[in-house]
Amino acid sequence: MFATRSFGRQVFGAPRWAHIRSVSTLEGNPHIYIFPSDSPSSHILSLLPSEPVNPELAIGVTTKLPPTADSLRENSKFLDVLQEVFTRHAHEDPDAQSQAQVMVSTSGANLMSGGVLLAGKRGGRRRKEMGDSSGGASGQGGAGSAGRGGWIHISDSRRPPEYGRIAWPEDMFGSLEVDGQGKFVDGNGNYQPSGTYRTVTRDGILGLSPFLREKLVQRLRELEK
Repeated sequence: MFATRSFGRQVFGAPRWAHIRSVSTLEGNPHIYIFPSDSPSSHILSLLPSEPVNPELAIGVTTKLPPTADSLRENSKFLDVLQEVFTRHAHEDPDAQSQAQVMVSTSGANLMSGGVLLAGKRGGRRRKEMGDSSGGASGQGGAGSAGRGGWIHISDSRRPPEYGRIAWPEDMFGSLEVDGQGKFVDGNGNYQPSGTYRTVTRDGILGLSPFLREKLVQRLRELEK
């Protein structure tokens, strides 16, 4: 259910072994840290390893490990920060930029899920597995409009959608608008939050691309200070 990682802590006059403390992380999610909450039967989940944990910056509180849709109480403030970061940086994500170029290609070849950006490694593996075969109308330019632009949808990596389809609403962070040249409209894609994203589903918990996770952690650290 969880793994243990060690981090250094300077303790004056303490033996060398006392400089090391253990922080638990979710199994399969080494970037999500587990902390005890005020309730003995609950745990706080956070992208930051620092203690004491700031509940207002945490992902949420869960009564089960691994967390489930029923056990996790989402932190709305965390989701607000996540969407703030996506609004600022989603168009800078190398994966998003690649998807924008592919979407407006003449053939629409290699386009995943009708213009869906799959966050993380699973999306990359899925693109390789699909090869170079062209999609149908839903796989060209986001709506059968190769060369005319459209929207790409930034989605969680826990459940990559099938070819030619978009992600489930609970897996979709938001969307970016792309013009006919594969560039983001107004330079930033006019990011639009989906309003339907859920932190945990039966397919797993929050999965971000390395770029967006780094930007989110950076912003959380700024707020932590």
